[in-house]
Amino acid sequence: MSIGQLYKHRSLGLSDDDALKMYAVMCLANKYDERAMMLQRSGKIPFHVSGAGQFAGQVGMAFAMQPNKDYFLPYYRDYAFVLAVGMSLRDLMLSIFCKAEDVNSGGRQMAGHFSDRKNHIVTGSSPVTTQVPHAAGIALAAKMKKQDFVTLATFGEGSSNQGDFHEGCNFAGVHKLPVIFVCENNQYAISIPIHKQVAGKIADRALGYGFPGIQVDGTDALEMYRVTKEARERALRGEGPTLIEMMCYRINPHSTSDDDMLYRTKEEVEENRKKDGVQKFKEYLIACDLWSEKQDAELDAQQKLLINEATKYADQAPYPKPEDTLLHVYAEGENN
Repeated sequence: MSIGQLYKHRSLGLSDDDALKMYAVMCLANKYDERAMMLQRSGKIPFHVSGAGQFAGQVGMAFAMQPNKDYFLPYYRDYAFVLAVGMSLRDLMLSIFCKAEDVNSGGRQMAGHFSDRKNHIVTGSSPVTTQVPHAAGIALAAKMKKQDFVTLATFGEGSSNQGDFHEGCNFAGVHKLPVIFVCENNQYAISIPIHKQVAGKIADRALGYGFPGIQVDGTDALEMYRVTKEARERALRGEGPTLIEMMCYRINPHSTSDDDMLYRTKEEVEENRKKDGVQKFKEYLIACDLWSEKQDAELDAQQKLLINEATKYADQAPYPKPEDTLLHVYAEGENN
């Protein structure tokens, strides 16, 4: 690592403590992801969608935003992102165990369908890409009300081929809305590799809608922070949207219902596992004399306790009552 790359976080306005917090969130997301995979394989939960390989970039962009002020529309692999902006391990565990206390949906939704009003995380849905026009609509409200918040929506590269993506981008571009679109390009739309999806850069699609598109190494948390921070500042100045293409790799299968060895090789996966941004960020912190293997072992032990506590709590929490199925479906009250 060159001298110029050391302490890059400081030049970006991040303190040493900020950098350490970023790493802690990445590690916590990894541990949650690993535990969720194990719980599903052992029959304790019905389903899980892994985000491994994408957590470094997610944390980078999350730290560039303003929690409790900006609005977020994450997609179903964004565990590190939602942890970084305020959700807890217990929140995530209650969701995958489908328990009544689940803040996302009261135990109704699939894994990774986030919704948390107190943290400005807007309800997601199973049809992909619907969050893009929703993000544009929320950004329009910010502009109309002259409020200084920014909306951020994330999605996979497969979603960028859907009509919702193009309609949302076009509307946001025409009205110069304060919104950031982040395509987490993990190379596979379920089983379809990127070269069979698009012929060029997804970032270049922004040019057709009149705003910048930037392709970024998603395994570089600090570069994701820098680009997202600039996009947010640009939005607040009234200069409109930005499309960020976060290049990464989906390490695990599409979901626990997928056999990824039917369409890619073990060698390909292992080669990309070596490039994961969490390990890269750890090496960066060690090079900056901010971290050590001893501290890493201590963090690992602390986070295992947190994972165990959250797992136990969610496992023992009550399920929703059968009659709660009708809640939030039909209008209630004497005048309805």
